[in-house]
Amino acid sequence: MKTSFFSLLLLLLVGACKPQSEEATTAQGQVKDSTITGSDKDENGCLASAGYTWSKLNKECVRMFTGLQLNPVDQANTEDETLAAYVLFSEDRKQAEVFLPNQESMVLTRASEGRPWVKNDYQLVAWKGFIFKKGQTTLYAGDGEIGQKVTGSADPEAE
Repeated sequence: MKTSFFSLLLLLLVGACKPQSEEATTAQGQVKDSTITGSDKDENGCLASAGYTWSKLNKECVRMFTGLQLNPVDQANTEDETLAAYVLFSEDRKQAEVFLPNQESMVLTRASEGRPWVKNDYQLVAWKGFIFKKGQTTLYAGDGEIGQKVTGSADPEAE
């Protein structure tokens, strides 16, 4: 009797000392999402979950999708925002920053009014809206509708 009592006690102690999993679980045994909302700031402090990304041109966090949207010309479904490129202009419109899908943005410069914005082989041309080209190949085109530039924080009290 004494042996079975100590065996039961030992079994209970071993079960109580079992290390818990690092991930919290629900009553149904499903793993909870341990991601904290708003904890996805990049190296520049931009909150990606709120749609912000770093602008080389403006030197601040911006929502690129509030700029000019250019749709890929070789895609059947050109309304997919994940395939679109976006353009933000400097205040004096001498420079344009182009945000391409899954690539780092690039800043293009134009020599004078009426000329295209250029960087190496890339050109942004204002023609029946805007077209973005590499060499002679048109990659993206858009109607020229420009949204409002949004900068800063997604928290309305912070602005």
